[in-house]
Amino acid sequence: MTTQPLTDADALDGLRDALGLLKDREQVAERLLDASAKHSFDPDKELDWDAPFEEGLWFWPPELVSLYGTPLWKRMSEEQRLLLSRHEAAALASLGIWFELILMQLLVRHIYDKAATSAHVRYALTEIEDECRHSRMFARLITRGDTPWYPVSPLHQHLGRLFKTISTTPGSFTATLLGEEVLDWMQRLTFPDERVQPLIRGVTRIHVVEEARHVRYAREELRRQMVTAPKWSQEFTRITSGEFARVFSVAFVNPDVYTNVGLDKREAVAQVRACAHRRDVMQQGAKRLTDFLDDIGVLRGAGRRLWRSSGLLA
Repeated sequence: MTTQPLTDADALDGLRDALGLLKDREQVAERLLDASAKHSFDPDKELDWDAPFEEGLWFWPPELVSLYGTPLWKRMSEEQRLLLSRHEAAALASLGIWFELILMQLLVRHIYDKAATSAHVRYALTEIEDECRHSRMFARLITRGDTPWYPVSPLHQHLGRLFKTISTTPGSFTATLLGEEVLDWMQRLTFPDERVQPLIRGVTRIHVVEEARHVRYAREELRRQMVTAPKWSQEFTRITSGEFARVFSVAFVNPDVYTNVGLDKREAVAQVRACAHRRDVMQQGAKRLTDFLDDIGVLRGAGRRLWRSSGLLA
């Protein structure tokens, strides 16, 4: 990733965007490092992986299950609905691992030519450590749930590989936020929900607490990049982020979950796409992010049209 360097003095000298003065990069990183020291978790020790699942509890809040509100949902038995929530939780954990593997590689590229002694780089390394734990946690959750691993399609795998190769720094942080904030919104609804299995609630609680730091880091850096990056890089970010939003919306739930719970895949996918409730859920999940991206100039021109076509932007 290439970009114009921004020194601490630049921020202190009044560099700003539509949201106000940019914060000092090192001060932000120092605060995040302090928060990491106080509020980091080892899922292997924090969670009871051996406790049996509780009968009748969901693996994902029903309102967030993809088929909720569709005619097919109304015809499904409660047992089948619970089973679908179990498989969708596994599919989202699988998606989370894919995103985090991409993110870790992008972070390594971001810090490759920066001073390793800086707080900014030390926090990036701390975040990579967090993401390693999260990926292991999600993988263990899939295994514990006795469900398949749900990889993204081969096409999306190749697109992810291409994106990691050509992405600029602002494009990388925009994609990072897309991968983090929609799932974060859903997880914030999940971990306090007593209708949901305790293990799922524990996993989402850990992820929400630690991802809050990652979101802060990415937002502050993206603001800086959209002010300092060359115009071609800013425009490239708008286009690539819009295309990544389209990929994200399609890949969000692997359609094999429907087959694995005894449903017709084509019928299920068609009903999800036509469901007003599902569209509203995805747009609500993305709203905090799309408002932010709009404020800092990412949602413009062709990029905005791509975001609209993804269904994540009303």
